[in-house]
Parts: sequence; C-alpha cells; structure tokens
Amino acid sequence: MVFFEIENAGLLAVSGLIWAQDAQPEAPGLGSMLPGLIAIMVFFYFLILRPQKNKEKAMQELVSNLKEKDRVVTIGGIHGVVTNVQRDREEVTIRVDESTGAKLKVGLSAIARVVTDENKSEGS
Repeated sequence: MVFFEIENAGLLAVSGLIWAQDAQPEAPGLGSMLPGLIAIMVFFYFLILRPQKNKEKAMQELVSNLKEKDRVVTIGGIHGVVTNVQRDREEVTIRVDESTGAKLKVGLSAIARVVTDENKSEGS
C-alpha cells in the first residue's frame, strides 16, 4: 500500500508540472501582429508621406513657373518682386524696396510662395 501511495504522489507531481506549463500564456507571434503593423504603415503613408510628396510637387511647380514681375515671399518672410531668374545657378533676384530699388539674390529654394491677387484679397 505504501508503494501505491508513493507512486500516486509522483504521478500527481508530474501531472501538476505539466498542467503548470500549459497555464503559461504564449507570446504573440509575428503572424498575429502583422495586420496591425500593415494598418499602421498604411495610415502613416496616407497621413504623412503622401501629403508631403504632394506639397513638394506643388513647390517644384511653383519654382519652375517663376518668372519676372512675380510677387514672392521668401522663407525668411521677405516680400519682393522677381527681377531675374537664373535657373542654371538656381538664383532669383528680387527687388525688396520700390523707392530705392534695393535687390537681393536668393536661392530658388528660399522662395516660400508666390503672392497673387487672390492671396491679397483673402488676407484682407
């Protein structure tokens, strides 16, 4: 009888050990996280990357269509009128003062926006 009790106690200990291993939660695998990662990347693309590319494309068009007598604002906030565009040197000469005729040479990348009559009426 003693032998039977010791054998049952051993089986109970082994079965308890197996049960304890089954109770541990499994770590999520890559397969269960993949749809969430894809959704985050798509969200990131449409929220940040795509609008930024459109903005850069519009800016490239603005710079490529720049011509004399356009009113511009630089990234530093200087307002002026374009007097000369040198695309090969990527320079623009702008007149900043009508009375003295003061001019500045700035890089094409320094042009923030072109001011039109529509922009003036919206600002007023």
